[in-house]
Amino acid sequence: METLFHVKDIILHLNKYLPGIILNYGSWTYGILFAVIFCETGLVVTPFLPGDSLLFATGTLTTPNPYGAHLNLGVALVLLSAAAILGDAANYAIGYFFGSRLLARKNSRLFKKEYIDRTHAFYEKYGKMTIILARFVPIVRTFAPFLAGMGRMRYFEFATYNVVGGVAWISLFLLAGHFFGNLAFVQKNFSTVILAIIIISILPIVFEYLKHRYSAKIDSTKANECTTPGCCGGAAEPAESSNVHSDR
Repeated sequence: METLFHVKDIILHLNKYLPGIILNYGSWTYGILFAVIFCETGLVVTPFLPGDSLLFATGTLTTPNPYGAHLNLGVALVLLSAAAILGDAANYAIGYFFGSRLLARKNSRLFKKEYIDRTHAFYEKYGKMTIILARFVPIVRTFAPFLAGMGRMRYFEFATYNVVGGVAWISLFLLAGHFFGNLAFVQKNFSTVILAIIIISILPIVFEYLKHRYSAKIDSTKANECTTPGCCGGAAEPAESSNVHSDR
């Protein structure tokens, strides 16, 4: 059981263990990273896997570093872009063939209706661009291709957005880590930087949630006001009645 917990800790905090993994597994590290990115984007049951922070941490190890662990930037860009694109494609297929069946189930620990609701809100606001923009929002990026498949979005159209979004997401965070990850300030405050990346990534979710709560509160207030006498057009009736009497 202790071994299972240790494996879980490595998977969920891969960026923390990455230098050691590179030193121990060498080129196999690319396969591990590929698997994590593919699962994070391709399986609706694994939205909790590290994404943005892992890519940034990977980028820092594509330059000379004190750990002596090095990854090739070009190889990382190509392989991880492929993982992100193939992951979304697999998620689209899952939504296309099994989406309705999965949504019919009650909430589970991993597949929650609130995740679907958040993604729906993104689609309502950004339309098909959600496929690209969702790449930069944890959880939403996992469910966006799933809903696209379930909604029978044309695959060629989906694939275009998928490729653009996948390459942009991988490139942005890998290159950010490559160029800024080994700055003295970043290295000294690496945990804080990773935490900042995570917080910035989830800000759109928090904003949409607060916006939804505010809108619901406004609608509820209006509904309560309309239950009082003279509201929702009730005050107009006396005037109409008065006009009728005057005509007589």
